[in-house]
Amino acid sequence: MQQDFHLFIQSAKAICPVLTDAELTHFSALLMCLSLKKKEFFLQSGQIQQHIGFITKGLVRSFYIDSQGNDITVRFYSEQDYATHYTAFITREPSKYTFQCLEDTTLVLLSYDQMQRMYVDFPNFERYGRLIAEEILKMQQARIESFIFQTAEERYVAFTKRHPELFNRVSLTHLCSYLGIERQTLTRIRQKIARQ
Repeated sequence: MQQDFHLFIQSAKAICPVLTDAELTHFSALLMCLSLKKKEFFLQSGQIQQHIGFITKGLVRSFYIDSQGNDITVRFYSEQDYATHYTAFITREPSKYTFQCLEDTTLVLLSYDQMQRMYVDFPNFERYGRLIAEEILKMQQARIESFIFQTAEERYVAFTKRHPELFNRVSLTHLCSYLGIERQTLTRIRQKIARQ
């Protein structure tokens, strides 16, 4: 557990170097650790997310069920990622997404109330929160633009370059769903790339 907290604190310091040792000590006292087994849920659609989760070990997938009953993968979260439906988290509204573990997963948790208290008590921590929010916004924007400006093949190649560590940890079904393509299309893309 202490090692998990240490990883989170190191990540916070890397993102926001102005955080002082005193702030980080106070911050670490607020953290909790949660271990989930493969297939267990961190958050289910319709729930209000009480904690932001920093993954120290494992893999989580966020998804929703569309109007035809299809399971659509939105994002994969692995080590050093924040598993959160951030908009719902900060607005205290029910999440539209379900977060399910694809592997045994350990998360370090910080509650919404504790985060707000840190913002008030420690101005540097508010800067840390802003930097996290900016990173999440950039990732969401990149995801949207990938569907507007990239072909299926370009999305696949970008995924393999951006997340090489996930390639053998994610099922083809979930990968196809994430990329917005049929399995046969993915097979053709992979064969074409293999011939190049």
